[in-house]
Amino acid sequence: MENRDNVKGIAARVAMWSARHRALAILGWVAFVIATVALSSQVSTEKANYALAGHGESGKADRIVEEAGFPKQPAGEMVLIQNRSGSDRVTAAEEVTRALSTTADVGEVQPPIQSADGRSTLITFEIEGDQATASERVGPALDAVAGVQAAHPDLYIAEAGDGSGDKLIGDELEAGLTRLSLLSIPVTLGILLVAFGAVVAALLPVALAVMSVVAAIGLMAVASRFAPTVDETTHVMLLIGLAVGVDYCLFYIRRERDERRKGADPHRALMIAAQTSGRSIWVSGLTVMIAMAGMFITRDVVFVSFATGTILVVATAVLGSLTVLPALLSALGDRVDAVKIPGLYRRNSEGRFWNGLLKLVLAKPLISALVAVAALGAIAAPALNLETKGQRIQDVAPDSQVVQAYVAIGEAFPSKTTPARIVVTGDPVRNADFDRALAGLKSAAAASDGKLVEPIDVDVNPAGTVAVVSVGLSGNADDAAAVDALNLLRDRVVPDTFGPAALVTGVTAESVDYNVRLEESLPWVFAFVLGLAFVLLLISFRSVVVALTGVVLNLLSVAAAYGMLVWVFQYGNLEKQLDFVAAGAITNWMPLFLFVILFGLSMDYHVFVVSRIREGHDRGLPIREAVREGIGRTAGVITSAAVVMVAVFALFATLPLIATKELGVGLAAAVLLDATIIRAVLLPAVMTLLGRANWWLPRGLRWLPEIAHEPPPAPAPAPARELTPTP
Repeated sequence: MENRDNVKGIAARVAMWSARHRALAILGWVAFVIATVALSSQVSTEKANYALAGHGESGKADRIVEEAGFPKQPAGEMVLIQNRSGSDRVTAAEEVTRALSTTADVGEVQPPIQSADGRSTLITFEIEGDQATASERVGPALDAVAGVQAAHPDLYIAEAGDGSGDKLIGDELEAGLTRLSLLSIPVTLGILLVAFGAVVAALLPVALAVMSVVAAIGLMAVASRFAPTVDETTHVMLLIGLAVGVDYCLFYIRRERDERRKGADPHRALMIAAQTSGRSIWVSGLTVMIAMAGMFITRDVVFVSFATGTILVVATAVLGSLTVLPALLSALGDRVDAVKIPGLYRRNSEGRFWNGLLKLVLAKPLISALVAVAALGAIAAPALNLETKGQRIQDVAPDSQVVQAYVAIGEAFPSKTTPARIVVTGDPVRNADFDRALAGLKSAAAASDGKLVEPIDVDVNPAGTVAVVSVGLSGNADDAAAVDALNLLRDRVVPDTFGPAALVTGVTAESVDYNVRLEESLPWVFAFVLGLAFVLLLISFRSVVVALTGVVLNLLSVAAAYGMLVWVFQYGNLEKQLDFVAAGAITNWMPLFLFVILFGLSMDYHVFVVSRIREGHDRGLPIREAVREGIGRTAGVITSAAVVMVAVFALFATLPLIATKELGVGLAAAVLLDATIIRAVLLPAVMTLLGRANWWLPRGLRWLPEIAHEPPPAPAPAPARELTPTP
């Protein structure tokens, strides 16, 4: 497709249209962002219902319970009283009961119960009102319990439960997200000021990235009608949107400025940037969205929400980069370099260090490739021992009193924190057979060597058709002991007592079934992402080798990120520096999510760099010279883009949740390795070794469309010059 500017491709054609109609493009973009904000204020965002979103046996059981019409339960709270020096707990228990009974928003306080070992007393009560907002009303109860603790320093008295847990998570996350919002944009802007050396050029990417995130969040309100959202989606959209949006603008602006410095007039400089960097943005944006779409295969509510949110934010970032950015550059002209910063503004962006390293790599490509692969292999090696776990309250502020109390209650009263729930149906459900089965369950629990723990509680819905029988499991959440107890319950005890139609759910069961679902979907997600990414690269570069190389290099990047995660969070390195307590495993959804995110983001650099190398090849340069020119001229912008991504991702490692720390560290480490070892060493070494084979395309695929990488010829350029503002 050609137009009167002699440019080819959708990205260049859109950019040239925006440059010719810049007022319409700029106002249209502003109107689009405002419209999405207005839309989200009118259309409420649909939140995911976790009770209807489970997998396997536990998911089926949860849906039966959700639809059975059980009364809405208020938030439950627990107070643990334990001996520290042989003190009497009876008086303290009476004081706790009395204090809570006169506290606002506290429902009926249950009589104290004793633990099997005689060391602990537990008092349970409820926070009146809606469970979802109990965190707003639990404060007085926490203060009342703290008062009793102060009066009895010889005892351990602490509270934990639904409301106090939600309050802890909410307070910690709010503080972390406030810190993140205060730091992310200034840090990004600071990096861009150093990269560009000019205020206006640095402000453009940040402004467009923020507007892209705002627009995408607005669109998410509508998309949630088809893919209900989870709370973490907005944080992920900010993470990806800020990094990708800044990078896309950075690629575009850098290329336009470089062409101006070579002597191209403003129109031609913009046209070249549109046909080269614009095309790279288009291709890498599609690749990122394809990778994100792989999460739909899991059919999990969290992954579907993440996929929808990230696809929307990447799509809006691509849209802004290809439409309003060319219009702004056309309107600003050389004024994009306005307000230069002394000492930072430079005539070119070619990094001396990277060009020196590149010279060494091209001189010894085989040795360089072997060293790079060995380094990546060493970093990735811990991934061979990767273990996963479900998210737990211990993942938030493990030193907090609420978390420590919750853990202590789980050890003393396992049936009160993460019990298994047996779902039995019947019409009516409570009959003689049910009573015999319940007696059999109690006998089996007594003979289970502590794997199944009493008390055993029964709750029946108002219609009398569904009963939920709760029994404690040994162990904690989804550790080996809890899983072993669950297997005993599912495989032997429940079928022998309540029959094969009864279903088992609960925290441990949900975690086990979730892991099974992930294991089943993982090969399909990998095949989908790798296959479509290969096809997209094949079409873009008309080379089987380039497509295959891109896939392999990105897999190395992902493997290295896995290795770093295991080394840090599973092995427990950097615990003090990152403020976490290692649990011997990685959050169960992290490996799949990191794979799709990293595979997509790695394509930013790969497409951008290989496009510049292909430009040299299309001009007839030998492969070594094409690699030298392509990587040498992109070294500065790749470094700047990588620093932005690493900085933004690293900020997420400061949030209190271990999952967000893993996300931040994994992404930051992968991008850093990708921009250094992989793009600066391994890619040029491999392409140099392959030589002409880089561009091999079988005869049977030569029908693929020709895609221009080299801008149209231009008159002989004028000597390089400094940019000066236009009047």
